This record gives sequence, C-alpha cells and structure tokens, in this order.
Amino acid sequence: MLSVSATQLDAWLAALMFPLARLLGLFAAAPIFSNRGVSVRVRLAIGMGVALALLPVMPAMPAVPPAAGIGLMIFVQQIFIGVAIGFMMRIVFATVDLAGALIGMQMGLSFAIFFDPDAGGQTAVLSDFLALLTTLLFLAVNGHLLLIEVLVRSFEWLPIGTDIVRAQGWAYVARAGATVFAAGLLLALPVMGILLVANISLGVLTRAAPQLNLFAVGFPITLTAGFIGLLLMLTNFAPVLQNLFDGGFDDIGRMLEMLAPLPPR
Repeated sequence: MLSVSATQLDAWLAALMFPLARLLGLFAAAPIFSNRGVSVRVRLAIGMGVALALLPVMPAMPAVPPAAGIGLMIFVQQIFIGVAIGFMMRIVFATVDLAGALIGMQMGLSFAIFFDPDAGGQTAVLSDFLALLTTLLFLAVNGHLLLIEVLVRSFEWLPIGTDIVRAQGWAYVARAGATVFAAGLLLALPVMGILLVANISLGVLTRAAPQLNLFAVGFPITLTAGFIGLLLMLTNFAPVLQNLFDGGFDDIGRMLEMLAPLPPR
C-alpha cells in the first residue's frame, strides 16, 4: 500500500505552490496575460501547466511547510516578484499610451475618448490605436513567449528561498516608472514638433489676417498635420518598439539581479 508522509506532502505542495505563485503574479500584471478578455480560469490553467512542466528542472525548494508562517511569507514574496516582472514590461505599453495621449491632445482629439474595458476607464482613441499596434507587434516578435522564458530563467537568477529579497530591487522598479514619461515624450516628439510648426504658422496667419476664422481653418489644418506626422511616425514604429521591448527585458534582468539576496560572507 502506498503511504505518503506529511513531510513528503509538504515537499510536493511547496514544489508546485511557490513557482505557481510567481507565475500567477506575472499573469496578473504582464501585458497580454492580464487582459480582461483572458479569464481567471484560463490564467490559472496556463499557470498550472507551466508549473507542472517546470517541476523536473526546478532547483530544490526550501524545506518549509507551505502552510507555516515562513511558507506563507515565501508564497507572498513570489507573488510580488512575478508582479514586478510583469510590471517592468507593462511600462513599455504605458509609454505608448502616454505618447498617444500627448499626440491626441496636441491634434485636438482629446475629446475623442471612449470606455476601455481593459483599462477600466475612459481612454483616448489614439492611445488605444497605438496600444493595439503595440500588442500586435509584441505578439509578432513572440514577446509573450519570451516573457514566459524570462520568468522560467528567473528561478535560476533568483531562486526560491527563505531569504528576504533586497529593497534595492523594489527601488529600481519604482525608478523604472520614470521611463514612462521620458520615453513617452520622446516617442511623441516628432508628431508634436510637426504640430508645433503648424500652430506657429496659424498664429502668424492669424496676425496677418485677423478676420480669418481660426476655429474654422485651424482645426482641419492641425488635424491634417497631425495625421501626416502620425503616418510618418508609424513607418518607423516597429524598430522603436523593438528597442523598447529589448530595454524592458534588460530591465527585468537588472531588477532580478538587484532583488537577489547578498551571498553570505
């Protein structure tokens, strides 16, 4: 008769629960996987499948009962690590959203908003358009598969253990949020430059011909100039996004390196 001891049961549960916690944390924050169109059951099924596939190659788990206090601490810590990995890639998509919002505001399309069920609020149409292109390019370069591969390798770079991760890693995650504004402004800068020239030209035209109706003439000109600039920007959109994706994966590696506990002296 097959008999299973409590120690063996705890070891089996730990080998499945701790990697699953990091996987589910990634699926809760990473682009594509965190989309509201992907149900919780699907995320859980994918996480269970990946966790079971990882069992034979996973490093040894800490010998702690999962239901104990230290086991729950490790479980929560793995969830936060997975969320941080997904958040670092989410920054790239937030950069594109910000660029779309800035371009739309300068073009006069700030009123063109609608309810986005994924974001849970009202977003600019141009932001959703650029976000859709970013999602398609992310899928085209197999970014979702690369994200899972990075998570799998994270168990080698940052093994599951009883040590508390370093605070420098969380500080790096907080500082990485600043790239949303810097990269988003740089991404929107070409179109904003064209619109600035168009607005200056309209200002000079208004001074030269005060009887000209600026609202009747300015809006179509600004809108046309914005669409021309947007068309020119989209011709080089894919290489720029590829660099942003590469930078996001590099940031994940640096974050995991900073989170890793210092080796004992």
